Amino acid sequence: MSTNNGHHHHHQMVPLAVLLKRELTSEKIEKPEIIHGQAGHSKKGEDFTLLKTECQRVPGDGTTTFSVFALFDGHNGAAAAIYTRENLLNNIVGAIPSDLSRDEWLAALPRALVAGFVKTDKDFQEKAQTSGTTVTFAIVDGWVITVASVGDSRCVLESAEGSVYSLSADHRLEENEEERERITASGGEVGRLNTGGGAEIGPLRCWPGGLCLSRSIGDMDVGEFIVPVPYVKQVKLSTAGGRLILSSDGVWDALSSEAAVNCCRGMPPNTAAAQIVKEAVQFKGLRDDTTCIVVDIIPPDKLDPPVPPPKKQGKGVFKSIFRKKSSESSSTIDREFSEPDVVEEIFEEGSAMLAERLDTEYPLCNMFKLFMCAVCQVEMKPKEGISVHAGSSNPGKLRPWNGPFLCISCQAKKEAMEGKRGISTFLEKI
Repeated sequence: MSTNNGHHHHHQMVPLAVLLKRELTSEKIEKPEIIHGQAGHSKKGEDFTLLKTECQRVPGDGTTTFSVFALFDGHNGAAAAIYTRENLLNNIVGAIPSDLSRDEWLAALPRALVAGFVKTDKDFQEKAQTSGTTVTFAIVDGWVITVASVGDSRCVLESAEGSVYSLSADHRLEENEEERERITASGGEVGRLNTGGGAEIGPLRCWPGGLCLSRSIGDMDVGEFIVPVPYVKQVKLSTAGGRLILSSDGVWDALSSEAAVNCCRGMPPNTAAAQIVKEAVQFKGLRDDTTCIVVDIIPPDKLDPPVPPPKKQGKGVFKSIFRKKSSESSSTIDREFSEPDVVEEIFEEGSAMLAERLDTEYPLCNMFKLFMCAVCQVEMKPKEGISVHAGSSNPGKLRPWNGPFLCISCQAKKEAMEGKRGISTFLEKI
């Protein structure tokens, strides 16, 4: 899956500030209505969700709300999934300076997601429990959707005009060649389960530990190259809206993205989520916890009750939820400002390297608090922090003295994730 790296997409990205200015020029654009539902079939009891709709960017200011929809699929026990559900959001928000405007806040979000995921993993590993979890974490602020993911749960977006977009990457070793190369380069081994008689069975796994995912939170028993650094994608919907589907692998092992979108078209979110779970379980049987969250992002004037879908299930039926207003009310002014039904990409990055993910084109004073560790937010004295670019093999582009900076323990975490943990101690001995 080549989108994992994301660099070659950058030419078509639209700067966030441009999109938000466009939003201001057509002042009629209100925030969308957000309606969500979820459903699940539990087998092991290791899937957890977080649905939180009235989070405030500025505490006490109800106009700065955003919503969070997240799915945690635990393995080897539920501890990591529960811990992440309770702490990740605070760790993400804690990594964003408090006095930012909305567009600065949204622009800081991709880096804050990376910092929050790594901090959550680091804090959980200190508890020395061996469970792990996938995370698919969606933040919806107005028409802007930002998704961060590790593992193999997936987030899919259907725009109002019926196009289906993937907003997450699959971190299964079986599917992802780049991740296999990264792990072997860091010192891990990738291979199938050996039955002893020379036969190899099952999916590709990382050894030691035998995990088939290349990224997760937790999993301290499988070596540090299973990293918590998320793939992040940020998009802006047109004001026609769209539908988000977040599901654990129990759904995606049975259904393609298109099949999931099609099987519940025209249904309200709760029914839609139940339908997706039902289809998946019917197809595969209940082999795994199977969980689904459906979120409809709907223009405020289109909240008529959804029309039951026609018999023919096909593209365009989904639009019936987003019926255009009747023609009398649409004056020429309306037409001038109505955007095409497109989803505009703002940001995409999948690299596992912390230095790349915390680097920033913005003035750093806006993006990171000075003298704070960029990952765990601990305060550092001047000269105490280590630049995230320290020891980089690519000094040309970087200005290490500009930061961002990490505290000593986050620097150790970064080196371990890059497979460098043994090197520094080895050099000291010589």
